[in-house]
Amino acid sequence: MVLYKKVNIEGLTLFFREAGAPSHPTIILLHGFPSSSHMFRDLIPLLADRFHVIAPDYPGYGNSSMPQAKEYPYTFEHLSMVIEKLIDKLNISRYILYVHDYGGPIGFRLAIRNPHRILGFVIQNAVAHEEGLGKPFDLFKALWANRNPATEAAFSELVTFDFTKKQYITGACQPYLISPDGYSMDQFFLDRPGNSQIQLELGYDYRHNVEQYPLWQQYLRTYQPPTLVTWGKNDFIFTLEGAFAFSRELKNIETYLLCGGHFVLEEQSRPVSELIKRFFGRLYAWP
Repeated sequence: MVLYKKVNIEGLTLFFREAGAPSHPTIILLHGFPSSSHMFRDLIPLLADRFHVIAPDYPGYGNSSMPQAKEYPYTFEHLSMVIEKLIDKLNISRYILYVHDYGGPIGFRLAIRNPHRILGFVIQNAVAHEEGLGKPFDLFKALWANRNPATEAAFSELVTFDFTKKQYITGACQPYLISPDGYSMDQFFLDRPGNSQIQLELGYDYRHNVEQYPLWQQYLRTYQPPTLVTWGKNDFIFTLEGAFAFSRELKNIETYLLCGGHFVLEEQSRPVSELIKRFFGRLYAWP
């Protein structure tokens, strides 16, 4: 059974999905762009027999509050602090982090601030190395180098329906398994008045993530969190080099290249759930 809950964080309504017994190990699912906890709708029930599952929507995404960009600091640092406050409010002391896309910069910030709370990582198409940034990041890099009306207009391509659908369809191995619900839901939230400005601010702030890559890499080398990489191998946004790069820092790591694209859970939720249960069950001797 999946529960749909809301809590007040910083005066905002933060929506999250919850499943599984709180007595089980907690896994926190951090979604990517331009999605929400909706991207985990198939995975959550598959994990709930072994894990206490928490999947939040960030401010500006999904069913959480969406203050306007001029009223609210949309930065990855701030979003990570909001998620940390949610974790504390739920009295979760230790947890596994599942990170996808934008969830990576949020999750790695949580980890470097609280390294001893992290039981491990599941990484789905999220990076901590520059070689992991694929072709669409050329639009980000142009924005970072010179933010002006032209680079902002070019960046706005990333919030169109065509690009949202492309993220789901491109690289899919079984296209008939890709429900239009995913990209239609994402676009519904992207099309809200003011949301494109929110995405622009986060896109511009992403440069600070790249600056922090060496810090995240040092965290991985120092603390050696057990890590399972479940990667959509046909992703055009993040490269295979980004998937393999984690092995440079980590000793206890397993990497699986799954047939699918950026949103590989659309067709591989069950295999991913089985990999998670096997990896962490063996590691921690959980039943």
